[in-house]
Amino acid sequence: MTKIAIGWKDLSLTMLDIDKKPSQTRVVVAMSGGVDSSVAAGLLVEAGYEVIGMTMQLYDYGQMADKRKGACCAGQDIYDARLAADKLNIPHYVLDYESRFRTSVIDNFVDSYVQGYTPIPCVRCNQTVKFTDLLRAAKELGADALATGHYVQRKRGKHQVELHRAVDLDKDQSFFLFATTQEQLNYVHFPLGHLYKTQTREQARRFGLKIADKPDSQDICFVPQGNYAAVVEKLRPGSLEPGLIRHVDGRILGDHKGTIGYTVGQRRGLGIGGGEVLYVVRIDPTQHEVIVGPKEELACTQIFLKEVNWLGEGGVSDQTIDLMIKIRSSQNPVPASLTLSSRQRAVIALKNPEYGVAPGQACVFYQGSWVLGGGWIEETDTIRRSYPCDSL
Repeated sequence: MTKIAIGWKDLSLTMLDIDKKPSQTRVVVAMSGGVDSSVAAGLLVEAGYEVIGMTMQLYDYGQMADKRKGACCAGQDIYDARLAADKLNIPHYVLDYESRFRTSVIDNFVDSYVQGYTPIPCVRCNQTVKFTDLLRAAKELGADALATGHYVQRKRGKHQVELHRAVDLDKDQSFFLFATTQEQLNYVHFPLGHLYKTQTREQARRFGLKIADKPDSQDICFVPQGNYAAVVEKLRPGSLEPGLIRHVDGRILGDHKGTIGYTVGQRRGLGIGGGEVLYVVRIDPTQHEVIVGPKEELACTQIFLKEVNWLGEGGVSDQTIDLMIKIRSSQNPVPASLTLSSRQRAVIALKNPEYGVAPGQACVFYQGSWVLGGGWIEETDTIRRSYPCDSL
């Protein structure tokens, strides 16, 4: 890849891997109204690309979320994106994907909680709206590429384009992009993958962007104050059905107001007294029961995945591969082996037990910095395990 200097403290921008001159290359930038996507647009403008900013209106801001600080897609964001586009002197469009977002992300999120899963809506948003609908819109505009402000790196491998972790591991977002397909990766670019967040903010100041110090998004955009149960109850009335909290040995320890208020691995806020330290081991939405037990009952050595997306080279069906995995975005990768079938299903065997692995979450595969793909956690050996309470 070629690099060009951008004339600021020897910082450089990796040029897009496109066989055209920047001046002849049209790039659509997904502008969320935050500092990252705005700087991505600014760097591409400065590098000489023809840049078009696009912002997605995803939901009714007044109904679904408040205007608190630290929220993604709060009511101010579209306005901030437009101001940034004006400052950079690029065209800016707002696309109404409210219906699509409701169906693909919000409904999936709500239904998953009702079924006892712990979903990650940001992955579904990337998987559907951003890298499907927005990508399609970019192509309809004749764009040669779609760029985002994600902290990941896109590299040219020996045989294909590869997705890699960002240089700034504290901001690395590769975990949330595991579902990106090879076809999408061939088209999508990530101008910030080689930067640290502090450098991004300094770039924003250099460009004169008012959002240079805007707080990072911290919450799920459509969940006010992080209150998942309230959103689920609002969209699925009656889902907060009360039930029992039961020990794995069969004892009834208390009751709850709804299983959607609990997740596997949870320790605090169980609403039961006593001196024993207990964790949520399993959620049974059919019987409306929350099963709790000591920490050792959470020790997971096998994870069963569905909807697996493989980004490594070649086919690996029915082969066992040693690699590293992450089951939480903030954790360091841990050693495991992967056996992948041809039906987008896989089994992960962990070298060392992990605790609190929740169905509905993601499991992402790594080889060094290279993201080999990932899948959705359907079950674990702890969930499949039989307990005395199951016979009651």
